[in-house]
Amino acid sequence: MDVIRLENVEKTYIMGKVKVHALRGVNLAIEKGEYVAIMGPSGSGKSTLMNQVGALDRPTKGRVFIEEHDISKMSDNELAKIRRENIGFIFQQFNLISRLTAIENVELPMWYAGMSKIKRVRRAAELLRLVGLGDRMKHRPTELSGGQMQRVCIARALANNPDIIMADEPTGNLDSKSSEDIMEILEKLNKEGRTIVMVTHEDEYAKRAGRTIIIRDGRIVS
Repeated sequence: MDVIRLENVEKTYIMGKVKVHALRGVNLAIEKGEYVAIMGPSGSGKSTLMNQVGALDRPTKGRVFIEEHDISKMSDNELAKIRRENIGFIFQQFNLISRLTAIENVELPMWYAGMSKIKRVRRAAELLRLVGLGDRMKHRPTELSGGQMQRVCIARALANNPDIIMADEPTGNLDSKSSEDIMEILEKLNKEGRTIVMVTHEDEYAKRAGRTIIIRDGRIVS
């Protein structure tokens, strides 16, 4: 069963008087439980594709389905609900809130979902222990290493127990050891049945996915 499907998707940005065609007729299907890597040079459309697959943006033309929901026609509130309930995001720049502790950052998606304080604290602590940060729960991002911050991001991505994990250059700001640790966590999540979609520049990490998609000039070429 396809959990993500793009049908003839085009995305055009207007930059002053210039039209930028970021995606040009993309067709893509990702099955439940797949581990897919997306690769391509800078400006190829990787980030734009990720935004479509992650329900962060709507296509200019074509249709995008997330678990059979057609996001192309959804309101902003409906898109937010899909992202909150179905998708967990891991970002290269971490996107943690600096004034919040690790456990508070992990709690945040559950707060938006309306979970009670007791339940979200318990789950956030459980997730931080799962990624090896049981002794860093009260630390703020400035008190953590890059690898530790990315582990907090993974815990946060799992907060609402999504079926799909979007990882945008998850090892981009990490050293080799931390990168390997993050890759092992992603592989474990995939073995548990989660669908993983990862943008990466690293061939060695792309090879560890079940399938690699190459995009150039807004088109999938292989």
